[in-house]
Amino acid sequence: MARSKKSSRSNTDMKNGTASHWLRPHDDASEESPRLQAPSQSFKDTFSLVEPQINAEGVHIWPFNKACPVDVLFMNTHDRQRVRMNRHGYFEILYLCSGYGVCHIQDRLLPFHEGDLAVIGSTLYHRIECQSEAPLTIAALFFEPEFICCDGANDSAGYLTPFLLQDGEFPHVVPAKAGIPRQALDLMLRIQSESPAATPRARLAVKTYLKMVLMLLVNQYAAYAGTVETYRRQERALDRLRPLFRFIGSNLGSTVQVRQAARMCAMSESYFMNFFKQVTGLSFVAYLNHFRIEQAQRLLAQSDESMVSISQQVGFCDQSYFGTVFRKICGMTPAAYRRQVRSQPGANPGCSSHIRPVIDGQAPARAMSLHAGNR
Repeated sequence: MARSKKSSRSNTDMKNGTASHWLRPHDDASEESPRLQAPSQSFKDTFSLVEPQINAEGVHIWPFNKACPVDVLFMNTHDRQRVRMNRHGYFEILYLCSGYGVCHIQDRLLPFHEGDLAVIGSTLYHRIECQSEAPLTIAALFFEPEFICCDGANDSAGYLTPFLLQDGEFPHVVPAKAGIPRQALDLMLRIQSESPAATPRARLAVKTYLKMVLMLLVNQYAAYAGTVETYRRQERALDRLRPLFRFIGSNLGSTVQVRQAARMCAMSESYFMNFFKQVTGLSFVAYLNHFRIEQAQRLLAQSDESMVSISQQVGFCDQSYFGTVFRKICGMTPAAYRRQVRSQPGANPGCSSHIRPVIDGQAPARAMSLHAGNR
């Protein structure tokens, strides 16, 4: 009975859009297991936090503190607004506090249960999809790899090994029963308690706790047979697509045919379609449509422009087709989306005012070079 009351209270909290003040252990834990206290503020909506900062290349750009590029965030992910497939220059560790979801990593679908940990590097397109009635609640750790490598120690890059071995078979999800996710969450909360790390002591504490998290992962993946060449190969593949990403970002309203896209990447059409899907996890048409619809969401939220004008600005010549694609991706019509967004006080899913410039992921590339040099 005690478990039912606890579960009911958690679901009520999530439906109200607020976070419980407690991060609950996995269901396998005993009732007597101590709870971990989380910040009392509401969890932030993942779509509003992440989607506006994804550029045309599908790269999420996070505004780190340069002195200490490590952040711990607490996020809600629901099924009403789905973040599109993206990657990022930083490395990411996610702990699923409550709910059930699926990790989309390239073209793989990995179950993500309460208490599990997801480990995601910088070259793989991915997103987390909610599969439960209540929103997922996630504790996320973002960090720039150069923060670990910049201290000059010969073995520093070794902490990053699990992120550099992520090939098509890599086991990204560490199950709760392994024990490591709960230990990692403990350390993530310690990092969060030091934020913002405004003093040398606080930055030292953050780096120490981060290295402890990474050491847990190094031990977890010690037997995995991936190679750093996997990382280099993925970076080379992304380099071949960058001219196309730049064109899409600079010519949002232009029509882009598969033939034209293939020519930009110096490939045949058939090879391009297979290559693009392998690298990004989406077909070219699906990727382009998701990018355009995200930009349309921003315009719907921030302007009073007509549907005809918005559809043309984001590259749809036919308003009816725009509405069909929008409904397929967002689960509602553009007009319904505009009403929903504006009926939520403080909600601003389209807060970016422009497409951010494409970045080349230089920090992880430097980390990979350091690691390779120490082998």
